[in-house]
Amino acid sequence: MLQIPCPWCGVRDETEFRYRGDASRSRPAADAGAAAFHAYVYQRANEFGWHVEWWLHFAGCRRLLKVVRHTESHEIRAVTGPQDEPPAGPP
Repeated sequence: MLQIPCPWCGVRDETEFRYRGDASRSRPAADAGAAAFHAYVYQRANEFGWHVEWWLHFAGCRRLLKVVRHTESHEIRAVTGPQDEPPAGPP
């Protein structure tokens, strides 16, 4: 089980959180067309390594978080608020 360090509540089990998706992708503009939205919703690279994700702490502070997590080891490198930029580079 993942232990996610919430900046406001401290370290909590992953059962208190809900995965909300890839935080590294940008939503297309409203006038981008159906093909752009189709690609945004359905096409994923499924890359190996460090990944920035959205997580919602629904059973705690109810805040949206950016979590930097490794896709193989599930190691968590950083947790920030939604407006913050996570640290760049390798751990």
